[in-house]
Amino acid sequence: MSALLANVVGTAAALCSITSFAPQMIKIWKEKDASSVSLKTYSLTVTCFVLWTTYGVMIGAWPITIANACALLMASGVLAMKWRFSVAKAKS
Repeated sequence: MSALLANVVGTAAALCSITSFAPQMIKIWKEKDASSVSLKTYSLTVTCFVLWTTYGVMIGAWPITIANACALLMASGVLAMKWRFSVAKAKS
């Protein structure tokens, strides 16, 4: 397999992973409601991206590190909004 093809596939996978959280983030932000989001699922997802990012750093694989760090930021955003809007809803 050529390195170019592998890099194209890897880049496409990274972009899909990173942007896959955008629709959920936008929906939560617009509706100010994250009740349909699973706290356990997103907690596990964030944990997985922390581990993948750490693994990438440990082996010096910067594509893995950067892609998973970006996905970590997106998934963390969803998780933060879950907590924010859950607390706000509980107060009202």
